[in-house]
Amino acid sequence: MKRIKIAAWKKGIVIKNNQYIRLLNEGVSWIYPFSEVVEFDMAKPFKVSMSLNIFLNDPEFVNAVTVVDVKDQEIALQYESGLFAAVLGPGKHVFWKGLIDYRFDIVDLNALEIPESIDKALFSRKELAPYIRNFNVEPYEKAILYVDGKFTRVLEAGTYYFLKNATSVVISRADMRNIQVEIAGQEILTKDKAALRVSFYAQYNITDIVKALVNNKEYDKQLYVVMQLALREFIGAWTLDELLEKKEVIAEYMAEHTAEKLEALGVKLNACGIRDVILPGEMKEIMNQVLVAEKKAQANTIMRREETAATRSLLNTAKLMEDNPMLFKLKEMEYVEKIAERINSISVSGGSQIGEQLKQLFGAKP
Repeated sequence: MKRIKIAAWKKGIVIKNNQYIRLLNEGVSWIYPFSEVVEFDMAKPFKVSMSLNIFLNDPEFVNAVTVVDVKDQEIALQYESGLFAAVLGPGKHVFWKGLIDYRFDIVDLNALEIPESIDKALFSRKELAPYIRNFNVEPYEKAILYVDGKFTRVLEAGTYYFLKNATSVVISRADMRNIQVEIAGQEILTKDKAALRVSFYAQYNITDIVKALVNNKEYDKQLYVVMQLALREFIGAWTLDELLEKKEVIAEYMAEHTAEKLEALGVKLNACGIRDVILPGEMKEIMNQVLVAEKKAQANTIMRREETAATRSLLNTAKLMEDNPMLFKLKEMEYVEKIAERINSISVSGGSQIGEQLKQLFGAKP
């Protein structure tokens, strides 16, 4: 017989002629000659080159270990004393009892959702990375989740984790902020057959992401067409002069006439308006001529009005001077004074007739 001593926190197995004989616990044991003992650290998993089934037929060995059987399309999360330690793939994994408190969570990889028992803090660990896929939805977005091509649910802003397997997982995002669409260079005829080129803008936001992304294909292109047709309908109902005077009413018109169609697209119109109205060259010339003629007519009207007022003032002054000779004389002196302001010098000739000439000049009576 041969004496064998097994150290603390170790186990031993007796092998003879490549066959498992028995399990040795801590302490001193005796074995038969020609047998060998292999020691194992109880802090480490039990691994041998022989088949595990040989050892699992021994009840004493089975009572000393924890066996974790991980099937195909499964993984097991290994925890030691409550702390995550490793990920176990398919197969049988054996751990010694008595030294470390083990816990194992089996995860079915055929499932889509990750079990709630798994802490999200572990999702970023490199051991789990090969088994997890993630999608980010920005704070200003919502998203549609498709599983195997089927609409599943709406995703709010956040990060979403799914198990990585053969199941197809796709998300379609939508920006929920206010969005502006430009409808530029639209050549449209007015009610009086005037050809215009119009630039138009519309601001909208998505109110129902399911309608926008699931029930409709390319909702933004459909929105463009809806706004384009409504714009043509609006302009075609007005003459050029009416359009230029009342183009601010287009927002009310567009909101009223597109509401039902936009609601079916899952969007809401917030604001819109005509940015530019471009007239053809000949139309510009005609409009300029009309504008010049209108301004000239306004100027003539103002001049006639001023002339009439001036004439009326002169008539009133004449009537006053006719009734009051002194007022007439004062007016006459006023004009003489104005004339004198423009005269630098006066030459007088005629000898004794100077006095009579001055009296006549200033209107004095002889």
